[in-house]
Amino acid sequence: MIAAFLGLRLYSVLGRRAEHEEESIPNRFDAGDEQSREQMPPQAVPAPAPKPIPIEGVLPAVERGIRDIASADSRFDVTSFLEGANAAYEIVLEAFWNGDRETLKELCDDDVYAGFSAAIDAREADELTLENSLVRIEETRIHSAQMDGRIARIAILFVADIAAVTRDKDGNVVAGSLDDAVESRDIWTFSRNVGARDPNWLLDETDEG
Repeated sequence: MIAAFLGLRLYSVLGRRAEHEEESIPNRFDAGDEQSREQMPPQAVPAPAPKPIPIEGVLPAVERGIRDIASADSRFDVTSFLEGANAAYEIVLEAFWNGDRETLKELCDDDVYAGFSAAIDAREADELTLENSLVRIEETRIHSAQMDGRIARIAILFVADIAAVTRDKDGNVVAGSLDDAVESRDIWTFSRNVGARDPNWLLDETDEG
């Protein structure tokens, strides 16, 4: 799964519009021919410019950002990105719960990695272990999207059910229960330099939704 996420290459299918040409209609009215005026239909009004086709699953408020990213990166595809984001969400959670710093370092920027690593250090110092399980991802939705210079940033809202148990060094449960899943709402922001050859996105911010 890690290899699939890291090797993900996105191809753009967004924002492409067919070019429409309008043929002008000459005005054939003869100023001196009133009968011709009555018989001729009114001059045609040019059709309005076509509106962009809505992006499925994306709120109108963030469509502009998605289209800006697609314009800057011809390989970007929103469907593939969301699939990769789902995979990343699961992989990062599992890595954090298991104390897998190597995987976290590959998928996160320095600041986010430092936060995860510090939490793992504190957990290990208290001799605690996590026995968590991602039951299901209920919803994945783009919360915001924008270009910041050459950096594309997309924030994703994840709504998931997670069963969490914390055990002490003797294996005793000190918090949580595997029988009761709790809804978790997280907003994770992924970023990528669209000018870089590396196609991978990094997790560069986490927040509660």
